[in-house]
Amino acid sequence: FLMQTSEMLQKLCVRNLVRKYCRGLTAERKVQLQQKVVTSAVFSGKKEGYLESLSQPFLETRLKESDLNPKVLQLIRGENIKYVTPVVKYDRNGFKARERLLVLTQSSAYVVEMAKIKQKIEYSTLKGISTSNLSDGIVVIHVPEDKKGDVILQCEHLFETVTKLCILANKQSVVKVVKGSLRFRVGSGKEGTMVFTVGPEPQVFKDKTGQLTVV
Repeated sequence: FLMQTSEMLQKLCVRNLVRKYCRGLTAERKVQLQQKVVTSAVFSGKKEGYLESLSQPFLETRLKESDLNPKVLQLIRGENIKYVTPVVKYDRNGFKARERLLVLTQSSAYVVEMAKIKQKIEYSTLKGISTSNLSDGIVVIHVPEDKKGDVILQCEHLFETVTKLCILANKQSVVKVVKGSLRFRVGSGKEGTMVFTVGPEPQVFKDKTGQLTVV
């Protein structure tokens, strides 16, 4: 009987401590924890650098709405901007690197060049999000068949960016962490291959076979 009473008291004590902790959380801290739970579900035990990212809080956004060009703001007016971050976008054919912004709203993702919207991806049409198991910052956003094809991006804050994207799109289940290589759509029914490997220094280049190699 004493053992049962002790166990019940321990459970009550833990429950009270948890309740006290939860009530003391700020709204910002709650959002952080919710996002980190999603990050864990997607990347824990799968991608290099995940453990190091645990101690790094996610920012609400990397750039403010006021940092965007007024023309871009006018083009996406009416949509609630949730997150903006600088990215490097790789062309699907020649793999040339181009500086862009990734703008996430409540309903769509935009790849932006200065005052132009280069590509819009509605979350309802998003087919998948792929990244490698290595420590690179490459992420591929898979879209339905159209002329433009999938979006190849390099993000400095990959865990944060992918977490924000899959939460806003409500598509956590479509994120894949791959090993070795992945296929992506170039457009017009064509496909390309991206190869991930380990080397002395990070680099992204088009190899002799025409594949995009990420070191």
